[in-house]
Amino acid sequence: MIEFDNVSLRYPNGFEALSQVDLRLARGEMAFLTGHSGAGKSSLLKLIMLMERPSQGQLRVNGQNLNRMPARKIPFHRRKIGVIHQNHQLLFDRTAFDNVALPLLIAGYERDAIGRRVRAALAKVGLLEKEKFNPIQLSSGEQQRVGIARAIVNKPQLLLADEPTGNLDPRLSAEIMGLFHQFNQVGVTVLVASHDLALISRLPHRVITLQKGRVHHG
Repeated sequence: MIEFDNVSLRYPNGFEALSQVDLRLARGEMAFLTGHSGAGKSSLLKLIMLMERPSQGQLRVNGQNLNRMPARKIPFHRRKIGVIHQNHQLLFDRTAFDNVALPLLIAGYERDAIGRRVRAALAKVGLLEKEKFNPIQLSSGEQQRVGIARAIVNKPQLLLADEPTGNLDPRLSAEIMGLFHQFNQVGVTVLVASHDLALISRLPHRVITLQKGRVHHG
């Protein structure tokens, strides 16, 4: 599903965020990406999203060579990926329903299909009864769940999460990780960047560690 072959990422200021990364994530696998602050976790996720392109090496996602993908195809590539941020980036002047519906509106879905999909996504994260609430009326854990519902409403094959539990207490963090595990159980490939080693160590998934932009083995 994801293949990094000797991938490096050097920013215009000369900083090398990733160096000679070799990495495979199989279709249907769930893994954690960890490492110190500045190790390159977010940069690695940006490459998968085509927010950046490799300076060196080959990167394939779902059989597509991202090095050669033309700019016009990037939006279609991103629609197949669900992304969850630490700061969930919700629109606070819209309801939970409207926030989750946004990707479907952009993709041009019919109104009936949007209603069905949004309610199914909210049900999966346990928030169906709060579809009319604005984010300000929800707890931080519920806000993060709305962000997750928005990420899965398009039924993506791949789910990327960048420090999704960074602002949550341990109980809520464990609940969010449990949701990712459930999505993985139905075949979604999941990659979660997190520095919460105490939580990660209790979960039965592979841990990929970055150190100064390199994959650390051992």
